Amino acid sequence: MGDVLAGINSSWEFDTDSVLIRFERGIRTPKLFHVLGERRVPYEALRSAELVPGTRRGTVVLRAEPRPGADPLMEAAAGQLRETSDPYRLVLPAEHEPLAAAWVSELTSVLGPRAQEPADRHLVAAPAAPLQFKAYDGKVSFDGRAVSFRWFWTGASSAKWKAGDQSFPVGELRGVRWRSPEVVGGHLRLVRRGEAEDRERPEADQDPAAVVFGLGYGLVHESLPLAAAVLEAVRAAEPAPVLETAAAPAVRTADPVATVRPAPADIADRIRHLGELHGAGLLTDEEFSAKKAELLAEL
Repeated sequence: MGDVLAGINSSWEFDTDSVLIRFERGIRTPKLFHVLGERRVPYEALRSAELVPGTRRGTVVLRAEPRPGADPLMEAAAGQLRETSDPYRLVLPAEHEPLAAAWVSELTSVLGPRAQEPADRHLVAAPAAPLQFKAYDGKVSFDGRAVSFRWFWTGASSAKWKAGDQSFPVGELRGVRWRSPEVVGGHLRLVRRGEAEDRERPEADQDPAAVVFGLGYGLVHESLPLAAAVLEAVRAAEPAPVLETAAAPAVRTADPVATVRPAPADIADRIRHLGELHGAGLLTDEEFSAKKAELLAEL
């Protein structure tokens, strides 16, 4: 193909077997695009493409749809992204419509019958680890091998403090559930292997395998890339499929073990968080000094 379509917030460069999407870093560009930078999408990862009128006058929209399971970012998002933050949506000036229409026609001609089937593996790369972000009740980090939760004294529930800071190796996980911070009840929850699908889970604020978002916490451009990276690692670590029999018992892994001693960087983060609350008038001088001393004693 060899064509380039430059649109609002991104440009698409078409190769013989893939499209390279490059995202701009402008002030009005969604922050998720800043984090993604660029993404190469093989044509085999796509289900369809279409050209539709844009909501802005004088624009058209090129919209590609990935196959289910082909892109860990979109799989983790589960349809919760705003239209303006959709990485598969390219807004173009109307004069680019003929070239965009030609690309849609050519792509449609090369998509095979499998395009309508779910992908059996991820075909688009997730953002690379290490990644981290702050939730309301703790700090989440992923180094490519394990997901760690470090609870904040000011936000974590007593159930989480009792359980202690958590570390979940990728091999013990079956999936990740991300609920957008832009809706009520936003959270990130890890699903461990051996857990029954119909198991009743505690609320996210009471679950040591989950963190809750809130105003200013777990923002989309911070939490969704991490969720996608975890999902990609979990899929890559899945054991080879085996034949299931009625007598085969479900395999359960041990619960994750709480870490014994927090890292100094995590203690510093907690003290910084306390300082923010103290500065906002939410903690008295005595409360701030007492908790700071407790945290320093953990080093």
